[in-house]
Amino acid sequence: MNNYPKIGIRPIIDGRLGGIRESLEETTMNMARSVAELYSSQLKYPDGSPVQCIIADTCIGGVKEAAACADKFEANQVGVSLSVTPCWCYGSETMDMNPLTPKAIWGFNGTERPGAVYLAATLAAHNQKGLPAFGIYGSDVQDLGDAVIPADVSDRLLRFAKAGLAVAMMRGKSYLAIGSVSMGIVGSIVDPDFFQQYLGMRNEYVDSSEVLRRIEQEIYDREEFERAIEWTRNNCREGADLNREEKIKSREEKDKDWEFVVKMTLIIRDLMTGNDKLHEIGFSEEAHGHNAIVSGFQGQRQWTDFLPNGDFSEAILNSSFDWNGLRAPYMVATENDALNGVSMLFNYLLTNTAQIFADVRTFWSPEAVKRVAGWEPTGRAKDGFIHLINSGSATLDGSGRQQLDGKPAMKPFWAISEEEAAACLDATTWYPANRDYFRGGGYSSKFLTKGEMPVTMCRLNLVRGIGPVLQIAEGWAVDLPDEVHDTLDKRTDFTWPTTWFVPRLTGSGAFRDVYSVMANWGSNHGAISYGHIGPDLISMAAMLRIPVNMHNIGEADVFRPSAWASFGMDPEGSDYRACQVYGSLYK
Repeated sequence: MNNYPKIGIRPIIDGRLGGIRESLEETTMNMARSVAELYSSQLKYPDGSPVQCIIADTCIGGVKEAAACADKFEANQVGVSLSVTPCWCYGSETMDMNPLTPKAIWGFNGTERPGAVYLAATLAAHNQKGLPAFGIYGSDVQDLGDAVIPADVSDRLLRFAKAGLAVAMMRGKSYLAIGSVSMGIVGSIVDPDFFQQYLGMRNEYVDSSEVLRRIEQEIYDREEFERAIEWTRNNCREGADLNREEKIKSREEKDKDWEFVVKMTLIIRDLMTGNDKLHEIGFSEEAHGHNAIVSGFQGQRQWTDFLPNGDFSEAILNSSFDWNGLRAPYMVATENDALNGVSMLFNYLLTNTAQIFADVRTFWSPEAVKRVAGWEPTGRAKDGFIHLINSGSATLDGSGRQQLDGKPAMKPFWAISEEEAAACLDATTWYPANRDYFRGGGYSSKFLTKGEMPVTMCRLNLVRGIGPVLQIAEGWAVDLPDEVHDTLDKRTDFTWPTTWFVPRLTGSGAFRDVYSVMANWGSNHGAISYGHIGPDLISMAAMLRIPVNMHNIGEADVFRPSAWASFGMDPEGSDYRACQVYGSLYK
């Protein structure tokens, strides 16, 4: 899983020898090197290693050198292509023609040589040939040879690269469905055409009984299980049993449930990515896994009606730590909601941080809060808020007990301290599952997300006649007074984790007010990421040809391929028209 795609950098040069090319060779190659340094210093892969760049062996002044560069990129697993130039060059002779690679051009804003002219001419060539590319051009004129990358250029370069790498990292991977459709939730009706045509992914399926088979036949690393169950007993605090007396399990039954859910966790991970230890104990086929970058567990109801639920497994796998210490989170969707699993994956690949899976459960108006809790919301919560809550499967990182610049945060695993991981565990209580919902028992996590974290909620939906569409809502987690939180929280499923969410309002459309955000959300689930990453999601969606039907991002932060401007002056309408014309990336 750590064989990541690389960013290919194409230094483009005026090919006229006899004084012009020679004068530009060093400047052009240095421009490519400076971008490579920016990327390797600012961007990391999901394992924490620096992003790698491949630069063409020579500057590209014509088609022969363009072809040699393409060969080098193919041999070195380049998944994202950036062309850079300080000068005029021959556009259609030097452009990147790979139809599957996200691509951009940075045309240097200078007066000595017309880099902007090459940028415009070659973007026109991309548009005419149906190969959309992003255009990057600084707002201020620079001197030829200036090695400084201006801030506005740097922002666009990084946004393009993050989005492009996310697209490239999905390609060739799998979505693993463990079980089938959960309680009629349409997002768990896995659509293989969407995965194949839009994401370049394949679909893998196993029946839920495979988890039970591996438990009963002990097809897991037994040494790791002993370590895992000890860690769980020492770090996962069990809460009071809130079930009716006749549904309370005995201590012996509860202890067996703990062992069962820990084994489930090992097995779901092994199903996703494989485990060489299984080969050593005689299960070579099972050792391979399914090359899954994301998975979903059906659970309800056929499983949970008689077996412990998946809440513990999903919560721990989605977190950045377990009995093996700090590590990258696994993306596991509750109720096999593949579309929310993909939404989590989008966020994760852009940020390298764990994701909260939640129901978009309840809109609380200021009037309703005052009536029920006797408190008039203030601050960010003054216009009301949305209760995000699901059955104990959200990442423990979502408790907000990590810190960045002294404020609550969710960070990549390599930036998390042992103390922060312990704080997330300490903030979580594991309640015996509500056996009205989960007849087989199990354990559900309970925590409260710390407020004032900037977060972005997104959701992918499939709409007949359109295809996939993406929703994006930037906002904040907010704090409520303790007594208000208790009053509101106890009106619903108390044993599940809570995030109080306020979207940023624009005063119009779906973001006219908080109620409108709730009313326009396309499904019952959302994927919540730390940080305001809406602009990155918009750029990535354009690469995948997925229109964005709802967002609260400022116009200046919307960055799409230059071709989108040819589809009309209305940004949302042009996005829909461009995606329809170009079709899915892997059609």
